[in-house]
Amino acid sequence: MHNWFECKVSYEKTLDNGMQKKVTEPYLVDALSFTEAEARITEEIRPYISGEFTITDIKRAKLSELFFNDNGDRFFKAKVLFVTLDERAGTEKKTPVYMLAQASDIDEAQVVIKKGMEGTLADYEVAEVKETKLMDVFPYAEDQKKKIVLT
Repeated sequence: MHNWFECKVSYEKTLDNGMQKKVTEPYLVDALSFTEAEARITEEIRPYISGEFTITDIKRAKLSELFFNDNGDRFFKAKVLFVTLDERAGTEKKTPVYMLAQASDIDEAQVVIKKGMEGTLADYEVAEVKETKLMDVFPYAEDQKKKIVLT
């Protein structure tokens, strides 16, 4: 079971024209607590940022599944509804869960999600897919990434 935390990192970024600009970028990190999330994001981000940086915000991210795709350079959040039948009332019940897919565009994100959901016995429908501002995702280990290969 993963506990995902969205961490916002603020630092001075050097733009293409050589100017310095203060930016705040969100990252996703797998951790057991807020304290560990802060320590992990600091450790993971240090090699990529020269100079000072600050962790400005940490919040839990309610994600049930992440699908990684080496072709993708962006992250898309999907709202997936699991459909169950309430036999007593005779109605359908739709339970929302949120998933993250790495893809190059929204159409590819939908393909990644559907491919990642292959083999799922439950009925589901993808209700919404939207691009996030996440810059990168740091699981505990690379081998924990659920990689989706598109053919």
